Amino acid sequence: MNAKQIREVKSLLSKPKNIVIVTHWSPDGDAIGSSLGLYNYLIKKDHKITVVTPNDYPAFLYWMKGNSKVLDFQKKIKSAKNAVAKADLIFCLDFNSLKRIDKLGDEVSKSPAIKFIIDHHLQPDDFAKYMLHSTEACSTCELVFDFIQLMGDKKLMDKDIANCLYTGIMTDTGSFRYPSTTAKTHRITAELIDAGAENGEIHNRIYDTSTEKRLKLLGFCLDEKLIVLPEYRTAFFNISDAELKRYNYQKGDTEGVVNFALGIEGIRFAAFFAERDGIIKVSFRSKGSFDVNKFSRANFSGGGHANAAGGMSELSLKKTIEKFVALLPEYKKQLLSKK
Repeated sequence: MNAKQIREVKSLLSKPKNIVIVTHWSPDGDAIGSSLGLYNYLIKKDHKITVVTPNDYPAFLYWMKGNSKVLDFQKKIKSAKNAVAKADLIFCLDFNSLKRIDKLGDEVSKSPAIKFIIDHHLQPDDFAKYMLHSTEACSTCELVFDFIQLMGDKKLMDKDIANCLYTGIMTDTGSFRYPSTTAKTHRITAELIDAGAENGEIHNRIYDTSTEKRLKLLGFCLDEKLIVLPEYRTAFFNISDAELKRYNYQKGDTEGVVNFALGIEGIRFAAFFAERDGIIKVSFRSKGSFDVNKFSRANFSGGGHANAAGGMSELSLKKTIEKFVALLPEYKKQLLSKK
């Protein structure tokens, strides 16, 4: 955002507006943290705010203030459509293409509302009038913090906003261990703690509230579903819909499993394939210069970051795995590179 755009947005927000905040399909900690962080900030400025998600998200994110007001587009489609249609301004958080919000994207696209993207993913589509975008930001929550600062409203930062933004920063940086964690990231989290963020309690709510079934599912993945291909420095998991149901799968139960594959010594490329409702959802992770954003965009209708991306396949689970393995020789030189 340049100085002129900042002035324009300040002017837009100087009087009460109908504002809708939307985030990506299968929202994670950064998606919900940034959405509810922005929600709690904007209600302080007397705007009418509606947060709409394309679908539900893990229960371990339900504790943030404003969660009870979120509209799940799949469950409350009429209310969600109505809110989008009446919006003066729509904030699009943590996604770079309307394809990432499924059918909700059609409603956002045809809405006459002014669109504003706040995002840190690569190659954003051109569908918004305003954009606060940086691939150098560790998370969208970091950019929401920047946005509040650009609006001259750091004084409005309170415990509820801080808790939401800390959640997204913590989860998207892998508890501050990913290369995206910068000195700026730590300075912002220090300010959030000063504003009341309960850093220890937030970690407990996100990572230490597993059900027995979730832990058994993790054990099953590690013991029976891990495949390691050392000749390609690659490891992956794949799990069927029937296997997920055996463990009473709840949304979020496989969150982070892919990182166990990437944690194996010598492994550079990791993947997690999960069959859900006839579609194969894929998570990719990498180390070093191997770009999983490019890999996913080219082969699995997805994208994301250079070292963390998602994708999907409409093939069967078996055929998807066969496709994935067949692709590896093409990328062998990159995977074996020391960069």
